[in-house]
Amino acid sequence: MMQITKIKVKGFTLIELMVVMAIIGILASIAYPSYTQYTVRAKRSDGMAALNLASQAMERFRANNYSYDTGGDITQVFSDQVPVDGGTAYYQLSVVDDASSYTLTATPVGVLAGQDGVISITNAGVRNWTDGDGTLHTCWPEGGNSC
Repeated sequence: MMQITKIKVKGFTLIELMVVMAIIGILASIAYPSYTQYTVRAKRSDGMAALNLASQAMERFRANNYSYDTGGDITQVFSDQVPVDGGTAYYQLSVVDDASSYTLTATPVGVLAGQDGVISITNAGVRNWTDGDGTLHTCWPEGGNSC
């Protein structure tokens, strides 16, 4: 009498692999937009911090020179990009000033261009933010996409 031996084949079927790939695709489609919004908010936070530091630098400049007038050259008092320590810029800093006032502006460039709006602060502490849709807000977003 001959005995038949069953051989167990281990592995996955094509359908099982396709189901797993579909689940991974769904999870990625949910996670990626959240991740990109997180990175935009983090870079915006860096831009707001740089504007605060540039504002302090303008006040020191005025204390030393009795005027805010830098001739529109922000590099006399602060860096002209964010990140301020170099690297690939994602905000370009600029100043519009005269003897008695200034407006500092951070304009998104590079990876942020088209994803975020312009952030600004004046010598009176007025903060403005134009969101990605072009809506002007008279505040800065604190921890999100709204003020």
